[in-house]
Amino acid sequence: MESLLVARQLRKSFGKLTAVDGIDLEVRAGECLALLGPNGAGKTTTVEMLEGLQTPDSGTITLFGQDLKRERSAIMQRVGVMLQDTQLYKKLTVRETLALFASFFRHSLAVDVALAQVGLQDKADSRLEELSGGQKQRAYLACSLINEPQLLFLDEPTTGLDPQARRLIWDLLRQHKGRERGILLTTHYMDEAEQLADRVAIVDHGKIIAEGTPQELIHRVCGEQVLRFRFRHPDPAAARLQLLPQLPWMEDVILSGEYFELVSSQALERLAALNQAAAGVGLVLDQLDVHRATLEDVFIKLTGRSIRDV
Repeated sequence: MESLLVARQLRKSFGKLTAVDGIDLEVRAGECLALLGPNGAGKTTTVEMLEGLQTPDSGTITLFGQDLKRERSAIMQRVGVMLQDTQLYKKLTVRETLALFASFFRHSLAVDVALAQVGLQDKADSRLEELSGGQKQRAYLACSLINEPQLLFLDEPTTGLDPQARRLIWDLLRQHKGRERGILLTTHYMDEAEQLADRVAIVDHGKIIAEGTPQELIHRVCGEQVLRFRFRHPDPAAARLQLLPQLPWMEDVILSGEYFELVSSQALERLAALNQAAAGVGLVLDQLDVHRATLEDVFIKLTGRSIRDV
């Protein structure tokens, strides 16, 4: 597939802080790449460099075979951007806002077509300040699609949307990339990444620490199952210490509140050993479940923390 975006060895520092440390990325025609990472991992700085909003200290960025630094104006005619915190003039109507964005490009959709794409025909003459949070998100998405971009940057596109509206956006984005266009997505919703992404890149401490399709990452990092359990015990950390002599793998089990989470390709074997060891030291399992590993399990295992942690 044709490469729409290629970034090589991107680096960016702010004083003594290295925000991005040698990142390589590629987005191909017809695919969605989800860039995931905890807050402070460097993903926002990376995306801002790819959008031309920040200048890398070193490294190269090409879009459509053109150097972003030298050809930014021409490149941006073929790019759509939806920022996480979009601020537009709230007194304009949705129709006026879309017409304004259309005027920035040599080629654009008819405003009525853009309105229909996101299901806002009945809000065309409403001011932005009169829209609900979800309706505003759809209006902002319509602005990013007005020039029929070959490459679409989406930063948290479905934040605040109800489940029905989220699925409308997902369907629209699938259609968009299905026309041999590309999407670079950042999201805090792991189900969204699993639904939309053909490939996932996980960023931490300014580096890409894992990359692949969602299923490849789940299989490679987690195996297939997650064992989640807790004990009828006032102190989970003390329970861990009691079990360590018999179950050395308890050292690597993630403790989330009162619950332990073990990601393993041998979850059922681990459960049998856990039952035996717990009974031997007088611990009682209070609740447990085994479920299929997800991207969120991959993320937590690789970074050791929730995607929403600061």
